[in-house]
Amino acid sequence: MAELNGLKIAEARDALRKGDVTSVELTEACLSAIEGAGALNAVVHKTPEIALEQARAADGRIKAGNAPDMCGIPLGIKDLFCTRGVASQAASKILDGFTPEYESTVTRKLFESGAVMLGKLNMDEFAMGSSNETSTYGNAVNPWKRGNDEAQLTPGGSSGGSASAVAADLCLAATGTDTGGSIRQPAAFTGITGIKPTYGRCSRWGIVAFASSLDQAGPMTKDVRDAAIMLEAMCGHDPMDSTSADLAVPDFEAMLTGDIKGKKIGIPREYHMDGMPEEIETLWAEGRRMLQAAGAEIVDISLPHTKYALPTYYVIAPAEASSNLARYDGVRYGRRAPLAQGDGITEMYEKTRAEGFGHEVQRRIMVGTYVLSAGFYDAYYNRARKVRTLIKKDFEDVFAQGVDAILTPATPSAAFGLGEMKEADPVQMYLNDVFTVTVNLAGLPGISVPAGTDRQGLPLGLQLIGRPWEEGDLLNCAYALEQAAGFVSKPAKWW
Repeated sequence: MAELNGLKIAEARDALRKGDVTSVELTEACLSAIEGAGALNAVVHKTPEIALEQARAADGRIKAGNAPDMCGIPLGIKDLFCTRGVASQAASKILDGFTPEYESTVTRKLFESGAVMLGKLNMDEFAMGSSNETSTYGNAVNPWKRGNDEAQLTPGGSSGGSASAVAADLCLAATGTDTGGSIRQPAAFTGITGIKPTYGRCSRWGIVAFASSLDQAGPMTKDVRDAAIMLEAMCGHDPMDSTSADLAVPDFEAMLTGDIKGKKIGIPREYHMDGMPEEIETLWAEGRRMLQAAGAEIVDISLPHTKYALPTYYVIAPAEASSNLARYDGVRYGRRAPLAQGDGITEMYEKTRAEGFGHEVQRRIMVGTYVLSAGFYDAYYNRARKVRTLIKKDFEDVFAQGVDAILTPATPSAAFGLGEMKEADPVQMYLNDVFTVTVNLAGLPGISVPAGTDRQGLPLGLQLIGRPWEEGDLLNCAYALEQAAGFVSKPAKWW
């Protein structure tokens, strides 16, 4: 058997049922891996006592029989999920010291199914970023390296700590959230699988909000089968979340047949971007060929409003962030700035928010407040909402023509070096989301599957976009792509 922390969820589940291994042994292997991986800065709040207590309880359930699939599986939890009695900071200085007295619905469902929490994982502050360089904890680091180059690479963002931890086998899987690509882009950068389900499939209750009409939780795993197993445990209707869909959750794993004969896969012509690296173009063509060889019909499609997606996203997301982040004022919870004698409530707000929020969060709050202001609301925010409707209709029209899934690149490049884009125009960083934001704007499910490497040995991912609520079908298409691509590379251990 492989090193215990290197197991996949499905392998560990089967070994646990056979009695070949215990959850305590699995958990101890992961905790040991975490202790030796400080250089990755992926785990920012360690919870070994909670983990071992949950693991012992899981072993009891497994021994008694009828334990759920996730029972005994050690996970990392993104710092955006509120976890009862455990620091939940959203990687922000302004939430320093905040330990919630409640559990997010997603983590509650996972823990009720017997999953084990190893700790909280690094991320971009309030999920705002594409490189995990905006965190109050410092940068998370990608376990992959460019050939013999020693430069540290980004694991992507905002779920960078989750991606790094899964890729480096610090946990068997992790939770992520995706507002504009924050599960799929880091998954592609680290050679793992990440799925963003349909908006409303997973409850947002107890997850610190960035942009409420875009945010969605999902699993980050070592392969597609694991994504299916974990997603099923995370999904389900929640009356605490008014956007949660009251739909039955299918057995996603049972739908992984690998048979996609007759499926219609669309290739959007608008995703052929000017200046796209040749390696991405080649991988995309290879993905088309692999799906065709598996029996799918490949059709060219048009999503004409794609070119407006990034500007639309970067009006709507900051507007919602500006509104959501107004609650962090130093009054009720979190950090409060020291005040001088004579300071009133206005000075308290100003000083607390000025020192509590990082530069990227401040930038987005200012942009959001601007586009929501009286003189600009119609010119920016209302217009962006109308364009969003057109982007959503593009997808509806394509699916109405019988297309089952859409194949695109996941990212415009492989992982780049930490600091390489820091000094650039922020818009350059925002361009990392060019292939992923449309999926959030339209509320669709999307999955990133590792499908190859670039000339420097870094992983590259392909994205499949599915019909709303048809995650099972999407996972099966991704499973067929995964089988054909045969990606098994792992980062060489240096940390």
